Amino acid sequence: MSTTEKSDSPGEQGNAIRSLIPARIDRLPWSPFHTRMVLALGVAWVLDGLEISIVENVIPSLAGKDGLGVSSASVSAIATVYLIGQVVGALGFGRLADRIGRRRLFMVTLAVYLIGTGLSALTMGQGAWAIGFMYVTRFIAGLGIGGEYTAINAAIDELIPARYRGRVDIAVNGSYWFGAMIGGLLTFTVLHSFTGSWGWRSAFILGPILGLVILIVRRNLPESPRWQVMHGKQAEAEASIAYIEREVEAKGRRLPAVDESTSLLIKPSTGHGYLTMLRVLFVKYPKRSILGASLMITQSFLYNAIFFTQGIVLTTFFSIDEKVVPLYSIPFAAANFIGALVLGPLFDIVGRKQLISASYLSSGALLALTGLLFEFDLLTATTLVICWCVVFFIATAGASSAYLTVSEVFPLEVRGQAIAIFFSIAQIFGAVAPLIYGLLIDKEHPDPTKLFWGYVGGGVIMAIGGIVAIVFGVAAERKPLEEVATPLSAVGEEPGVATSGSH
Repeated sequence: MSTTEKSDSPGEQGNAIRSLIPARIDRLPWSPFHTRMVLALGVAWVLDGLEISIVENVIPSLAGKDGLGVSSASVSAIATVYLIGQVVGALGFGRLADRIGRRRLFMVTLAVYLIGTGLSALTMGQGAWAIGFMYVTRFIAGLGIGGEYTAINAAIDELIPARYRGRVDIAVNGSYWFGAMIGGLLTFTVLHSFTGSWGWRSAFILGPILGLVILIVRRNLPESPRWQVMHGKQAEAEASIAYIEREVEAKGRRLPAVDESTSLLIKPSTGHGYLTMLRVLFVKYPKRSILGASLMITQSFLYNAIFFTQGIVLTTFFSIDEKVVPLYSIPFAAANFIGALVLGPLFDIVGRKQLISASYLSSGALLALTGLLFEFDLLTATTLVICWCVVFFIATAGASSAYLTVSEVFPLEVRGQAIAIFFSIAQIFGAVAPLIYGLLIDKEHPDPTKLFWGYVGGGVIMAIGGIVAIVFGVAAERKPLEEVATPLSAVGEEPGVATSGSH
């Protein structure tokens, strides 16, 4: 049965389309198709965690005699270049994801990442040319991953039935830490299995091997039918949703009938650039913009502050051997990943506002408590890591829900751009956090009081995100995306829009 048709009824705008495609997607039961789709698309976060972990662990090798022959500062800047690439990639590919489609972008961005990281392993020689080539390749890899974030989050939210959207999105975003955990283990193994430059070169090949397999799997995934119908591609949208339904029914499941009253009347348009995005952010949904920015900034600051200085804290205050430090990051990553899996379903069952505010406020309070225990010298290296694990077991669901929020509370036509903008803002503030906390840690004259105030400050910043969620949060759980944020292309009577945090 076709669920898109032109409407010429009196009072309705010409060339309008009445569609049931969003309702057809949301009424689907969970199926192997959805599992396959989530695995194929969600690997973007795994790859980013893998990349960060690899770079963090190979920096000593790159700065050594078998490395690039430049200073440690020059080598450390590799991570900064990768971050810049992510921001540029998110902004550029985010616009393209809204303009030419999710599927094209999640194929292209993964290919860009594969090329960039593969070339990193081929860096030859030493000196200025070598480090310059490495910067270029890391920037390219960052472009790909930054673009992945925008296309992937948009595609997942638009293809997953509404009642599963929260838990799936949070689990996918939390899989970053699975990548970090695996990256640490694999890099540790590779660096101890190969001699000379073969160690760090082999480490850079790990990501492309996984990515190449996923690239093949993604070829069979359809475009987002929601994106297609909003852009006037009725036939393509019908073919995509029919393919998905056949995949679900292949396991002997009979799909329920679609409620005709849930149809959406739209007038397709492709003219939604960054000027439209600015009007959406500051005129149509200013409270949601404050919400998205607050959640993204506060979680990014907290995570980068703790994650990128944990090694310095352990070596400075507890005299842990630098070679052993990576092993302490494994339980930290595991706690984050498990927290996203365990707490994610509650965001669909209990509600977005309740869980987001609770996770931000409680993790902020627990970090401040950790700082207090640290100040009074009540912690060992092991118990400090345990405290971090407890804090971030809770914080991880809130941090992942920040990405979920900016993905679902803005209209489909600018969803990719919205994700890109807030992701970029978060990265900028996240880059500042390690610099601030690094200044609080004096290796020659360690002062736990300074770090105590740093932890208290980080807890307060995270709590601010929780307070903003209470005031401006959107009750988007189990609701169709079109109900949470009416499409810009919609005409006639709007479907119910969430009142909390909307304008």
